[in-house]
Amino acid sequence: MTIQDNVKDYYGKVLAGSEDLQTDACCTIADTPGYLKDALANIHPEVKARYYGCGLIAPLALRGARILDLGSGSGQDAYALAQLAGPKGEVIGVDMTPEQLAVARAHEDWHAETFGYRNVRFLEGDIERLNALELDPGSFDVIVSNCVINLVEDKSAVFRAAYDLLKPGGEFYFSDVYADRRLDEDLRHDPAAQGECLGGALYWNDFLTLAKRAGFADPRLVTDRPLAINNAALKAKLEPAQFHSATYRLFKIDGLEPACEDYGQAVVYRGGAPHSETQFVLDNHHVIDKGRAFPVCGNTFRMLSESRFAPYFEFIGDWSTHYGIFPGCGTSSPFGQTEPEIATSGGCC
Repeated sequence: MTIQDNVKDYYGKVLAGSEDLQTDACCTIADTPGYLKDALANIHPEVKARYYGCGLIAPLALRGARILDLGSGSGQDAYALAQLAGPKGEVIGVDMTPEQLAVARAHEDWHAETFGYRNVRFLEGDIERLNALELDPGSFDVIVSNCVINLVEDKSAVFRAAYDLLKPGGEFYFSDVYADRRLDEDLRHDPAAQGECLGGALYWNDFLTLAKRAGFADPRLVTDRPLAINNAALKAKLEPAQFHSATYRLFKIDGLEPACEDYGQAVVYRGGAPHSETQFVLDNHHVIDKGRAFPVCGNTFRMLSESRFAPYFEFIGDWSTHYGIFPGCGTSSPFGQTEPEIATSGGCC
């Protein structure tokens, strides 16, 4: 049985609902803000009962956005995002599991009546082969995915396709499961380990490499949490590896630098982004208070100025002077870190 077959079987037949999960990997435990609770309250109970996400994939400023949900399952995230996008926005969900798609599609009319508009549709397809769906390149403002990339064989294909489908300045905002090391090959084909979102988990540093190769030069970590494995037999198979659920945002902006370079720039959050009146959170290192000048590196400056977030900010500075690596960004000059050695020969090796 292939990995794809295992996933279809596990999510279509083995799991009847989220209560059947053996770990908390494919469960969202993060605090849900009030506006998302309101959106979730408008979703059909059967859709919510078949939800297997591991994060909150609802970034700010989605009004009017065209959104693609990779691995949309029973449709909970798609229907929540549809409310945030509004009647002028659109959400397209893609999933390969017929049983999950049947649940999502069965309640399209119910949600359209509840919302007062229809802006969601679901496609059957493999997110490793998105080109087969004939989606227009460069046509999406935001792409999301919730605990699905770990389930696919060719993860690099997903990142490449996401980059191609995004508009310039668009973002891939997704939650998934990561391991602190590369896992043994046999675990990738273990049905329980795989179905519970652990067997296919990427080593976090391999993920960074794949994302950068696809064109997402500066991945930004938004949130993360350790995962608990409640099944003793499954835990024994996976030890000593440790797992985290994490949410990342990847911007499609050409020419981002490989490090955080300092050009003396700053931004001021003006407010106005929906549900974020006093503070704007870009990632876990950039929590920007309204009205206060916030020094940023060149990459952050561009992420804000060349994306849908630009109208909410004032931008200070230019690119005329470079001051080196931005302080506190994890990279500094390699020189001067070791004590000089006394030369014992005239060799220059």
